[in-house]
Amino acid sequence: MPLMMRKSGTSRFAYRFMDTSLFVLLFSLVLASEGYAQEVTPHQGEVVTPLSDLLKEAEQNNPQIRAARQGWEAAKQVPSQVSTLPDPQFNVQQVSVGSPRPFAGYTNSDFAYFGLGVSQDFPYPGKLRLKGEMAKRDADVAQQHYESVRLSVLAGVKAAYFQLAYLSKTLGILESDGELLQQVEKAADARYRSGMGNQHDLLQAQVERTKLLREITMHHLEVARLEAQIKQLLSRVQFSPDIEPSELPETPLPYTFEELLSAAKAQNPEISAAEKMVKRQKVQVELAHKDFYPDFNVQYMWQRTDPTQFRAYYMLTFGVRVPIYRGRKQRPELAQAEAELSRSRSESEVQSQRVAFELRSEYETAEKTAELLKIYREGLLPQARAGFQAGIAGYQSNRQDFPALLTSFLDVLHLDEEYWRSMAERETALAQIEQLTGLSLRGEGAKR
Repeated sequence: MPLMMRKSGTSRFAYRFMDTSLFVLLFSLVLASEGYAQEVTPHQGEVVTPLSDLLKEAEQNNPQIRAARQGWEAAKQVPSQVSTLPDPQFNVQQVSVGSPRPFAGYTNSDFAYFGLGVSQDFPYPGKLRLKGEMAKRDADVAQQHYESVRLSVLAGVKAAYFQLAYLSKTLGILESDGELLQQVEKAADARYRSGMGNQHDLLQAQVERTKLLREITMHHLEVARLEAQIKQLLSRVQFSPDIEPSELPETPLPYTFEELLSAAKAQNPEISAAEKMVKRQKVQVELAHKDFYPDFNVQYMWQRTDPTQFRAYYMLTFGVRVPIYRGRKQRPELAQAEAELSRSRSESEVQSQRVAFELRSEYETAEKTAELLKIYREGLLPQARAGFQAGIAGYQSNRQDFPALLTSFLDVLHLDEEYWRSMAERETALAQIEQLTGLSLRGEGAKR
């Protein structure tokens, strides 16, 4: 009997020891989970790559940007080509008399001659100017297309970078917490084997640790996809070193929606391209009207026969190309130009409305996520931690079971993850606002 009493005392001592050790483990676990207040760098040996460096690299190396820029450069070479007179035509004539032999009759007939001439076409006044202006408008549209591609690629780099930063942050939290949950599982297993716990606690701890492993694996998969996407945008080879993002910032938005909309109307390249296309089609209509007028041709010919017997001939010819098929050519051409002008005006309105809609959507996302971040910092996260600490006290005094305590701990973890996800969503929305407005909210070269 005394021996049995000593064993029972030993069991009570072990019970208190495991309660205390589990309390310490879980308390250290909640401290480690405070990701928004503590730095978590899962890859300590890697060098952080600033976003500004990636944006510069994308502008220099991205093939989409390079192709759009080259298209713009090519379009700038067209105005001088189409606004210049057609090349003159030089003619050489030789007329024989009495025989097909070259220069037959040259010395005895004034009908045999050798001649040199030149001819030049002259479009109706104003046509060349309008063609040059149309080509200049096309070059302006190509420039706006280049700006649109450039801003789109930069926004893609930013969005992928912010998502990668979010995953790197939460991945560090999940990996460190997975190790701690493994220790909690061992403590629950020891308590179960000693007969002072139940199997349900052990199984629940194992399930939660497996869920963390699944989430870590999914994070690694998404990180690999984002790494590949950024390398593609930077035109890097896929086996190049991975990119380590810096800490997610919380960029302020110092503009009202009305100010952003005004900036978009003035600087958005797609709106500008649509407006320039309207101006281009107006010039097309003017040129279609000009095609109702004739073009001209001037020819001059010098003819020489035997200079000892005959004098030289000089011939000037003036020709007119008369547009007599107006019903089948000029009028349909004018109708087409006017229809294209109406279409370009409608497309300009569509672009303005689309940009306003997208800007409003991204602005609301940025504003609401800022409110969410404040709610997380000042409400949800402190409340969840306070609830977890109260649960620890209740579990230690046998007033709360293990599943409820584990649930309160997981609430802390999930809220931390949601906090950083909201941060990434806000920064992505700001990147889209930069693309739509042409403004630089971070001073990283988004403004034109």
